[in-house]
Amino acid sequence: MADWAAPTDKTLVEYRVEGGVAILELNDPPANTYTFNMMQQLDASILRARMDDSVHVIVLRGKGEKFFSAGANIQMLNEVTPRWKYFFCLHANETLNRLEHTPKLVIAALNGHTVGGGLEIALAADLRLACQDGGKIGLPEVTLGVLPGTGGTQRLSRIVGRSKSIEIMATGELFSFERAQELGLVNKVLPKAAFWNDVLAYARQFVPPGKASKAVGLIKRAVCSGLEVPFESGLAIERELQQQLFQSQDAKEGLAAYVEKRTPAFKGV
Repeated sequence: MADWAAPTDKTLVEYRVEGGVAILELNDPPANTYTFNMMQQLDASILRARMDDSVHVIVLRGKGEKFFSAGANIQMLNEVTPRWKYFFCLHANETLNRLEHTPKLVIAALNGHTVGGGLEIALAADLRLACQDGGKIGLPEVTLGVLPGTGGTQRLSRIVGRSKSIEIMATGELFSFERAQELGLVNKVLPKAAFWNDVLAYARQFVPPGKASKAVGLIKRAVCSGLEVPFESGLAIERELQQQLFQSQDAKEGLAAYVEKRTPAFKGV
């Protein structure tokens, strides 16, 4: 029996930065299923992108063209103890929370099948761009006698609503990216031929000098934090984040450029 907690020298999450965009690529073919080791590397990559001032947008994708991710490694789940599985899920929750809490825009590029825990990773992103005819999407954990245990029950319901989320998870239905877009689960479906180039072009619109990336990041934080507290508390969060932006160089540049009738040159600070 494998020691699923043992460290590995294999790179399970590839990391690179291109033009202000950090690309985190899940790399365990053929289905990019995640283990404790992969989740540890994803966690480290999220922190690396968070702390890098040259990174303004984070993009997640799966290695290859067939799968974004098929979720947790079933062999691992079949071999480990219930207690080990609990701690595994706890760490996965902490990792995806860290992704969600990072004040930088996160885009999931769904380049292939995105099911089970793979969709749960994508749900922790701010935006989801899917490849046309690229695969299926859904949370079929019920067919294994379990529930989506990496944030799926909570994040899906916040995106598509209570009744529809229960239906999706209770049936275990897999459906097309186009149907996911109709449900509001996917933001855009992009043509297959130029999918990755279009994803990068989409991501780079949020990178300075064209966009005030700090403002984008704090818009994200205001929404994510504000949805979890009473309305008045959400307004307080909004005011505090706005005050941070009023003190930023980008706000000074944006206001000055408006008055001077010129295009602003933002720096993300």
